[in-house]
Amino acid sequence: MLKKFLIVFFISMVPLIELRVAVPYALAAGLPVLPSYIVAIIGNMIPVPIIFFFARKVLEWGKDKKVIGKFFTFCLEKGHKGGEKLQEKAGRGLYVALFLFVGIPLPGTGAWTGTLAASILDMDFKKSVIAVVLGVILAGIIMGFGTTVVLWITGLF
Repeated sequence: MLKKFLIVFFISMVPLIELRVAVPYALAAGLPVLPSYIVAIIGNMIPVPIIFFFARKVLEWGKDKKVIGKFFTFCLEKGHKGGEKLQEKAGRGLYVALFLFVGIPLPGTGAWTGTLAASILDMDFKKSVIAVVLGVILAGIIMGFGTTVVLWITGLF
């Protein structure tokens, strides 16, 4: 059982799939719901401070490098443009928008992407982390509910 919990933990740390795959895996593997959910949230949140404080610095460092410069510049420009559009639309509700961005489990959204956007937009760290945590919790609830319904319909739950 410990091995399965470790798999949940590490799956939830992987960019793009994060807890959106970890929660369904845990439920399909027959792990207890609440402990699995907590392990997935912790695993998903561990990279957040590292991403917030270092990703932008790495991108800015690499933007003038020969091999990686174009890609890093593209990432920075895309982040700035997307951030400006988000700020225009969200106004003072920027942290609510971040929460919803992370919380609605669609491809390309999640703690990694949301935290990178918050870093590029120079958003407040504490408020950003709160929005991301709440978004991760919401995404976990949605994925858990959806997985439970699918497993129930198929008779596997």
